[in-house]
Amino acid sequence: MAQNKTFTGRDIGIDLGTANTLVYVRGRGIVLNEPSVVAVSTTDGSVLAVGSEAKETIGRTPSNIVAVRPLRDGVIADFEIAERMLRHFIKKVTGNRRLARPRVVVCVPSGITGVERRAVMEAASQAGARQVHLIEEPMAAAIGAGLPVSEPTGCMVVDVGGGTTEVAVVSLGGMVTARSVRMAGDAMDAAITAHVKKRYALAIGERTAEEIKVSIGSAVPVGAWSAPGGTPARLSERNVEVVSAARGGESLSLDKGDTPDQADPFGVLATGDRPGTGDDPERTQTLLPPDRCTIRGRDQVTGLPKVLELTADEVRHALAEPVDSIVAAVRATLDETPPELAGDIMDRGIVLTGGGALLRGLDVRLSRELDIPVLVADDPLDCVALGTGRCVEDFESLRTVLDARPRGLAGARI
Repeated sequence: MAQNKTFTGRDIGIDLGTANTLVYVRGRGIVLNEPSVVAVSTTDGSVLAVGSEAKETIGRTPSNIVAVRPLRDGVIADFEIAERMLRHFIKKVTGNRRLARPRVVVCVPSGITGVERRAVMEAASQAGARQVHLIEEPMAAAIGAGLPVSEPTGCMVVDVGGGTTEVAVVSLGGMVTARSVRMAGDAMDAAITAHVKKRYALAIGERTAEEIKVSIGSAVPVGAWSAPGGTPARLSERNVEVVSAARGGESLSLDKGDTPDQADPFGVLATGDRPGTGDDPERTQTLLPPDRCTIRGRDQVTGLPKVLELTADEVRHALAEPVDSIVAAVRATLDETPPELAGDIMDRGIVLTGGGALLRGLDVRLSRELDIPVLVADDPLDCVALGTGRCVEDFESLRTVLDARPRGLAGARI
């Protein structure tokens, strides 16, 4: 009995994302949040770094080292590297105990095939799990966002991750209709990279493209935005310098030690969201996000480093195609929703989760296009991991939302 309790105490939930992997340990909460990147030596195939250390090497490695992202579009693209990454993360949270073979709940996109499901289960089993259960990401996101998934009411969740956008209508502990499109954060980064390359013949890396998206990316024209959930966006990194129009084009300091109030690289919150702003119209006119940024890359004509200034309007136009695809996926899912549940969604609204939910104005764009209230979850980045953790904590009560085919120790050795 005590031994069984010890095992269940180490049960973990894994949000195996294309961009980041989050690990939830039963009784401890989210204990690990690292990029899904592995640095591998090309000479002997050994793993040199995993997670945050490996991400720092992207675009900066010598010829004998390659930074690999083992997941693409939400599914495993490199089985061996994914298994090594999972083994590293599981070992990191369970310690070096030989008998630490936890029961694992892993999130998967709703649109993956049976072969892709088996690849995830095999990778987790080979990484040291004694049982592997799968939960689809929209269901985990709905649970993590606090939606009443077990009640006979319709709840719609849109999870915009790194590789896929998951759209689902949930009711009575199951997904009534769902759609998974491989158009999300990575596609937005690729769209920015392609735009800069086509228009300016400037080559930039994926990290720089992500920084541009975070700093001045938007889904609607520039306006006074408040950060989702009151959380300020993260500071930009070394290859992007944010410039604010509200201060006459003056470049802003991006010291890592500054608070958002001190550096203010993303503009302040909208009127009424920050104490002391009141209804002052002059104050409201200055509550604008930065409208352009300075980036650094390599000129493809001369081959030399080059500095370029991008505007927020350009970035918004570059992001138009992936944003339109997300809107179309939500519209198509609503079209397949039963009328009774559609009425519930009109009353309750649509909930946005995932890192893509932090794209400025995405909720406004969806609300305008669909004429339905759209809300951003309180903690969009961690919703899927928190929902997976709920399944780990209340395994028996939420077992109906999990994959019905757990993997045992015998299956792990196949």
